[in-house]
Formats: sequence, C-alpha cells, structure tokens
Amino acid sequence: MHSLIRTIARHRVAAVLLFLLVFPLLMPYEALAVNILVFGLYAVGFNLLFGYTGLLSFGHAAFLGTGSYATGIAIVHAGLPWPVAVLVGVAASALLGAVIGFLAIRTRGIYFSMVTLALAQIVYYAFYKAEHWTGGENGLRGVRVDPWEFAGFRLDFTNPTTKYYVLFLFVAVALWLVSRILASPFGAVMEAIRENDKRAAACGYDVARSKLLVFVLSAAICGLAGALRAMHLSIVPIDSLHYLTSGQAVMMCLLGGMGTFFGPFVGAALFLYLEDVVTNLTSHWMLVVGVIFMLFVLFFPRGVWGTLLHEIRRRTREPEPPAARDVGEAAAPAPAREVAP
Repeated sequence: MHSLIRTIARHRVAAVLLFLLVFPLLMPYEALAVNILVFGLYAVGFNLLFGYTGLLSFGHAAFLGTGSYATGIAIVHAGLPWPVAVLVGVAASALLGAVIGFLAIRTRGIYFSMVTLALAQIVYYAFYKAEHWTGGENGLRGVRVDPWEFAGFRLDFTNPTTKYYVLFLFVAVALWLVSRILASPFGAVMEAIRENDKRAAACGYDVARSKLLVFVLSAAICGLAGALRAMHLSIVPIDSLHYLTSGQAVMMCLLGGMGTFFGPFVGAALFLYLEDVVTNLTSHWMLVVGVIFMLFVLFFPRGVWGTLLHEIRRRTREPEPPAARDVGEAAAPAPAREVAP
C-alpha cells in the first residue's frame, strides 16, 4: 500500500488524468462531467494562489469571466478560430492578473482579499456596461465552435463526449504545467511565502515579485477555465464575473482540500454534484448546500481529499508536514507537500 502511494505521488499528473479519462462514465450525464472538469481547473488556478502561496483572493471570478469574454469576443466579433480564441482568453486573463496583482500584493491579510474583491467588481461593471461587445445583462451569445479537422480527425462540439475529451486535452496541459511549477524551486518559494513571508524575504527571496508571478499564473489558469466554459456553453453569462463565482472557488478548495494537487477537482465534483441533485429537490438549494458545506468544514477541516491524505500518512506513520499559516495570521491546516496527488 505504501509503495503504491509513493508511485502515485511520483506520477500524480498521470494518476489524475487517468481518473479524468474515465470520469464521464461515473457521472449521470456528460454536461455535468464537463462542468466539473472546467470548474475543477478553475479551482486548481485558485488553489495555486490560496493553497500553495497563502493568498486568499475574493476576486478570481474576474479572471474566469475575462477568459470567457475574451474568447467569446474573439470568436463572435473577430471571427477567429476557437484554438486561437482560447489563447486570446488566456492572454487577456494573464494581463488582467498582472494589473490586479500589482495593486493587490501591496496589501496583506484581509486587506488583500478586499482589494481583490473591489477590483473584480470594477471588472464586472466594465463588462456589464460594454453592451455592444459583451451583451450586457444578457451575456454574450453566439459563441459558435465550428467543427475542426486535425490530422484526419473531425472534432464536433455538438457531441458531448467529443467536447469533454477536447477540453480534457487543455486541462491535461494545464495540470502538467502546475505540477512542474510545484516541483520546481519556485514551488518551494511559494510554500516558503505561505509559511512565513518575512522569513522568506530574510532568506533573500523577492517576495513581492514571486507573489505577482503566482498571481499571474493563477489568473492565466483561471482564464483557460473561462475560455473552455465559453466553448462549452456557447454563451458567456454575466454571472461568470459575479462575486458569488469567486466564492465558489473558495468553497471548492475548502471542500476538496487546499494545498493538495487533486483536492480542487474533488471539491468541484462535490459542490456541483450536490448542486445538481439538490436543485431537483428544492428551489432553496443554496441553503441546503450551505448547511452541507458547514458540516464538511466542521468534520473535514482539511477538506475531503486533504483528510484522506492525512489518514494515509497517519496509517503509514509518515511524518506530518507542519501546518501552514493562513493569510489571517492564524494557524491553518494546509499541508506543505502532499504524499499523493
């Protein structure tokens, strides 16, 4: 058992991708699987900033929405092919992340969170008022993804299974990139900043520049998730930029386990599956999901996946990594480096 866990830890990207390959077979319908895939990537981008660097943002919907709108505008108004439009969406989110990050990293703790929330609301109203380009309150419609032929293969997005596996390829590249970042010396710098940014600065690291770089990388990954969502829905709803969408990223990370590689996908699956089930039972689904979320936080403070990793460490008698310190100066249960994805 211990050797199996070690093997999975060394090949965590392959393990996650193998699971995601069969994931549509476990879901009641493909659209839900695609939603979980997209929002799981969104949570991964947020987790890079929050779980691994200790910076709690309340404005990450700005990057998800910007990626969606930039991709949609590139397709609808500029007539670009969707692969190029996806790159436009990622680039636009990364640029916005550089601007917001440059302003936000000057603050700490709850002030950082409030600044990101305020700047994200500015982005929300900017897109809301640009009706000619974004459709305003009605959202951007007509985001058509034409069939694309590549190397003799025809990719038709009207087929839900084809759509899932095309988006899966983008997610696979993003997860590989995140894994490489976390395994690099820069990944160790991120965790050092999370543990104690003053000590990291005393060790000679440029904390401000590192925070800004993480912020841009996080924004780019969330922008990719937004671009994939636009292609999935064929529209870009204005609620992509809403602060409640930022809250969803926080909930998904906490549910799955912040600071873990696979936790965001577990959190996204739990949140969206619960939403799908409860909405069929009652119109007050937010109340029910909120109560369930509180129970999970109370009994699984490390998140579902984080708690599972903790139990594996305990049973295999592997030393527990020191608890990280959250942005609010209080001890937080985020692990430093997980032994499994």
